[in-house]
Amino acid sequence: MIKFIPLDDVFDIRNIVLREGKLPPGQPRFPSDDVEGAFHLGYFAGDTLACVASFHPEAREPYQGVGYQLRGMATLEEYQGKNFGNQLLNFAIVYLRGQKANYIWCNARKKALRFYQNIGFEVISPEFEVPGIGPHYVMYLKIQ
Repeated sequence: MIKFIPLDDVFDIRNIVLREGKLPPGQPRFPSDDVEGAFHLGYFAGDTLACVASFHPEAREPYQGVGYQLRGMATLEEYQGKNFGNQLLNFAIVYLRGQKANYIWCNARKKALRFYQNIGFEVISPEFEVPGIGPHYVMYLKIQ
């Protein structure tokens, strides 16, 4: 089941999956987590929060219209490969279409490239390094 969740609910999974559990409680926190229009989604496997993603309004040049950045998408290891992330992202796409958003973009880890491409995202940048985290690409998905 996919639900809108409070910001505080994303931190544990972000930390475990994206930062190998090395950060203190309440981290990683992104400056965009609290901006107006931001929202956070969670995929629940029974009572367990298994996958999270955050979205906030932010334009990306040279694209026109309303853009949203996807950040902090993470699925607990034991739930990876079960299509939860795909379902969560498709839920967000439908929701954002209803909000009149035109596109979603993200900084995708190199190891997640195929996941995003399978949903329809395109690579729009050369590979770049996020210090301490690894190689990334900027990716874009037109949603309307």
